[in-house]
Amino acid sequence: MRIGFIGGGVMAEAMIRGLLAHQLATPADVVVGEVVPDRRRVLESLYGLRATESNAEAAEGKEIVVLAVKPQQAHEALSSLRGALPFSSAILTIAAGVRIQSIADATGHRSIARVMPNMPAQIGQGMSVWTTTPEITGDQREQIASVLRVLGKEAHVDDERYLDMATALSGSGPGYVLLFLEALIDAGVHIGLARPLSTEMARQTLLGTALLASDSDRHPADLRNLVTSPGGTTAAGLLALEEGGLRAAVVNAVIAAFEKSKSLG
Repeated sequence: MRIGFIGGGVMAEAMIRGLLAHQLATPADVVVGEVVPDRRRVLESLYGLRATESNAEAAEGKEIVVLAVKPQQAHEALSSLRGALPFSSAILTIAAGVRIQSIADATGHRSIARVMPNMPAQIGQGMSVWTTTPEITGDQREQIASVLRVLGKEAHVDDERYLDMATALSGSGPGYVLLFLEALIDAGVHIGLARPLSTEMARQTLLGTALLASDSDRHPADLRNLVTSPGGTTAAGLLALEEGGLRAAVVNAVIAAFEKSKSLG
């Protein structure tokens, strides 16, 4: 597919790398609009594509135009696209917190898909939740889904309000998980493990448990019961976590992030 990127940051690069690796596009099909000269040179050198400082040039003749700039840069980037987008093209935005209506107003274009990806998309293990305007065609939806699958798993929702929920859960979720990982490593050091060993043990424990839960149809509580012997070490540890309010703290974290996402929008 012919695809243009407005912004050439980390997430845009992850998409480009995935598109080329999965042969959904060739380097000749991809153009990146990027204002930083050094970044343009890096992208051209790594992927053999064309990078330009002109957003309008990056969008010219493209089936999909990806808005991949920081939220504070979105207004200027969108203004530069007004009148430059082909009528048949679709805008795919991964700019956090930028609403569909704002994009439509700034560009005069109505075929828009808004996506909430997350950090593991950088290694093709992400979760992308997305929605579209009614003007997006069935063929465009399939194209967009194929783009998002190079980042990991994707889920389409029928209302933009679900993206604030996705932001709070999967978008911010890696931060919660990394905080737990950090605490688990520190706990290992506290009881006497060398930090490198504690780090390796904690990382693999989280990774292996996540893969186990992903491969199983059983509820997490059922899997947890399998490792919790009556009167055993896991039971003692879980009691301490419950007494410390871990479950309530996680719920409150997601609610706080959800409210923040709504207010930013």
